[in-house]
Amino acid sequence: MDPSKEISLEIFPYIRVYKDGTFDRLAGFEIAPPGLDPDTRVESKDVLILPDNGVSARIYRPSTVSATTKLPLVIYFHGGAFIISSIADPKYHFCLNALVAECNVVLVSIDYRRVPDHPLPAAYDDSWAALQWIASEEAQSEPWLRERADFDRLFLVGDSGGANMSHHLAMRLRDDVLGERVKLSGIGMIQPYFWGEKPIGVEVVDPGRKAWVDRTWRFVCVSDKGCDDPLINPFADGAPGVDGLACKKVLVIVSEKDILRDRGRLYYEKLVESGGPAAAEFVEIEGVDHVFHIYDPSCEKAKMLFKRVASFINNSDGEGHERETDGVKGA
Repeated sequence: MDPSKEISLEIFPYIRVYKDGTFDRLAGFEIAPPGLDPDTRVESKDVLILPDNGVSARIYRPSTVSATTKLPLVIYFHGGAFIISSIADPKYHFCLNALVAECNVVLVSIDYRRVPDHPLPAAYDDSWAALQWIASEEAQSEPWLRERADFDRLFLVGDSGGANMSHHLAMRLRDDVLGERVKLSGIGMIQPYFWGEKPIGVEVVDPGRKAWVDRTWRFVCVSDKGCDDPLINPFADGAPGVDGLACKKVLVIVSEKDILRDRGRLYYEKLVESGGPAAAEFVEIEGVDHVFHIYDPSCEKAKMLFKRVASFINNSDGEGHERETDGVKGA
């Protein structure tokens, strides 16, 4: 065996790194083409939005809605621990078809660059550049967006690492001149990827999974602050927290069996304590684990999740509230 091909690090199920510096992604590399989905009647196409970085996006829209109807515009950031997946990942493609059909929106899924070939903050830079693109004349003249998207009803939605980036985008909009042009109606955070050095909640009684997430983040982000880097811990010393988050409302969805669950609840609680301007909503889905809906978008609890996101997007009252339905706990 070639000694250079000996494994130096493996983080299952994401990546295997060899001693010569090469690596294999272990998941999320499959490709699903865009087009018309026969089950949901959602159509999609790919567009290049950042030529300098080679970053593209996949635009989705329901084909059954009147051509004269303007729909909310959702910018979506996929998960994958900043290591795996893409806009063409079949799991995400089929999931987003279902989400668009339920929410009745135009959705732009962003294909940001990933670790380790593009170290952080490349993914954050790409997400910010994508938001700048959305505010540009080029985006507003793109045929599908011009014809169907309501730029005045703009939402950021993401799962896991994508939810993390949505938070950072809204905080950056608070302080940047772009915030004068980009007005976020809300952020949908699905099982957000936040963390910290000191264990909280379920992390205290599950040190094995705590150590696994610690190890994953330290690979993803080389930082002397470890798991208290502000990118992963918005409430660490020196992090900006959530004060002044630049949107009208936030929905935080967590899963009962997810090791990240209590970080999502903490985020919600801090948002409530901040007093706004964003109204906060919290939902916990019972009996499921992290990003379960990506793996089985047709299951009943995934459908409930999509309906909850749809209600959040299409309800304009902006009020946080408590909610409880079958298999879903709200606070």
